[in-house]
Amino acid sequence: MFHFEAGSLETQSAPFHSINEFPGQSTAQAAGVRGEAAQRNSTAVIVSTRGRPGIVSSLVRQLAAQTQPPEHIFVIATAAADVAELNPNQKNLTVQIGRPGSTFQRNDGLALAGSRFSYIVFFDDDFVPSRFWLERMAAVFASRPDIAGLTGTVLADGTTTAGVRLDEAQSLVKLQDATPGHSDVVHDRFAYGCNVGCNMAFRYSAIKGISFDERLPAYAWHEDSDFRGQVERRGLVARAEALWGVHLGHKQGRGRGVTLGYSQIANAIYLGKKGTVPKRFLAGCATKNVLANALRSFRPEPFVDRRGRFQGNMMALADLVRGRMAPDRISEL
Repeated sequence: MFHFEAGSLETQSAPFHSINEFPGQSTAQAAGVRGEAAQRNSTAVIVSTRGRPGIVSSLVRQLAAQTQPPEHIFVIATAAADVAELNPNQKNLTVQIGRPGSTFQRNDGLALAGSRFSYIVFFDDDFVPSRFWLERMAAVFASRPDIAGLTGTVLADGTTTAGVRLDEAQSLVKLQDATPGHSDVVHDRFAYGCNVGCNMAFRYSAIKGISFDERLPAYAWHEDSDFRGQVERRGLVARAEALWGVHLGHKQGRGRGVTLGYSQIANAIYLGKKGTVPKRFLAGCATKNVLANALRSFRPEPFVDRRGRFQGNMMALADLVRGRMAPDRISEL
């Protein structure tokens, strides 16, 4: 049976208060996963989720069906409804209800995983991975001791469209998995961006002491780039062609357009000053976002709140002029 970890929604500094608010969950059970001994060459998968119970349930089943299943899966949710469709009899699964926001949730997952696993994998809840993803990831890490982090190949990205249906994504990944042979190419240098955040893996030894920047709340635009930049100070982050999957890009559970638009500017300027992400990349992204939101606000796509995003862009630029722009100001919008 999976473990429920009860997290606090009221504090950001101590998200793991032991509040046993789930029926049938003893304190000993809740603490059990943290008491496990370190496991050599083991893998933990951390999944943050909000408002997508069916999709995250599908991902957990897919992870159990991997050719080399993870030793443990940590699902970090924001409400009981987020995980209502998970199988309560699932083994090696810990669920925590806690702080909303991808940076908070991923950090809470890291805290739960601790130092007991060799590899830490982050999947978006709407990512459909190859059934060979974890096995091939471990093989790359074993053969390349210089690599600190990995990401894979996104066969289709629903974030740029209305989204990819789950059944379509599963069929596409299954077809690719059935193709004889696979590429062993690993790109040691690849551009920032590239949808790294939906599927990324790291050696624990390379990320010990590193966390996601909690000044990037809610949608946390570019938090994956910031994390990558921190890891690259310790080792190489590469992209392996054999680690493929599909990003559904589902819009359910996403934030408002105005807050995302604000983050598109505020996060870029904040990270540029922080120095973890190349300024040229950040400037290019911010410029493209403003232009796209402005031009398409006249005839917006039905699945994108362009007017809200453009409004958020302008609010961020106005705050920049006033000297009060900050990523976490979106909580006030």
